[in-house]
Amino acid sequence: MSDVGDELRALIREVIRDVLPQDLPVSETVNLSTDEDLAAFVARLLDLDPQAREDLRAGRKRFRLAVPSYSQTPQAPSAPAPGGSGSHGSNGLTTVNGSAGPPARRVERGAVTEKVVRDAARAGERLVLGPRAVLTPLASDRARASGVEISRER
Repeated sequence: MSDVGDELRALIREVIRDVLPQDLPVSETVNLSTDEDLAAFVARLLDLDPQAREDLRAGRKRFRLAVPSYSQTPQAPSAPAPGGSGSHGSNGLTTVNGSAGPPARRVERGAVTEKVVRDAARAGERLVLGPRAVLTPLASDRARASGVEISRER
């Protein structure tokens, strides 16, 4: 039975490679928390070779800001949801409040799609998948391209 599963996985990977664009954008996280950081980043951009500049113009190279530490970003206090430390949304999504690293969005169940990954990337969140959550291959590719960290609970 595992031979059939391996063949099926190989076929699915082949189809995905044919459907996905060949040049997924590369995303680099930059920390611009001081004027010196900004000046160094601008100097680096000015020194780019012509191919790297074209990659920027064409959208093959992107930058995203590092999530500021909690001490720099004031946040309104929120009451914890009953029976947990996060707030529940639709489709099994929960925003997990933590004190270390970027905030996490927990997905308890269902399919984790490209939209969920895109929303997490825009919010600067990482994803934590529960045992009943399924990550689609396209969502996995989107997470890799946009730098969204995904971890799975067992």
